Amino acid sequence: MNTIPEVSAELRRVLKQSGRTGQSLREAAGLSRQTFSNVMGGTSDFKLSTLLALADRLGLELLLLPKGAARGLQSSDATPPVVETVVDLARKRAAGPGGQGQEP
Repeated sequence: MNTIPEVSAELRRVLKQSGRTGQSLREAAGLSRQTFSNVMGGTSDFKLSTLLALADRLGLELLLLPKGAARGLQSSDATPPVVETVVDLARKRAAGPGGQGQEP
């Protein structure tokens, strides 16, 4: 997950799976209705402390992973990252115009 809408969608998915109501989660996390609505809507930025409170009440743990490790967790049909790495750029340069870079 790399975007606010993706994080919000995952929170909504886990909330639905938990069988809890949004109100019970909001109250357990100590959030106002507006803040809860903003987070779950996925259109507004929110504080890390808000995310941690919701994740905790849903039984989730927030982890930060190196991008390479995170890519390994994604399904095979996932789209590659938008930003090319230094290694990606070096492979393209090594391949030359119209060529294919070599796999390690």
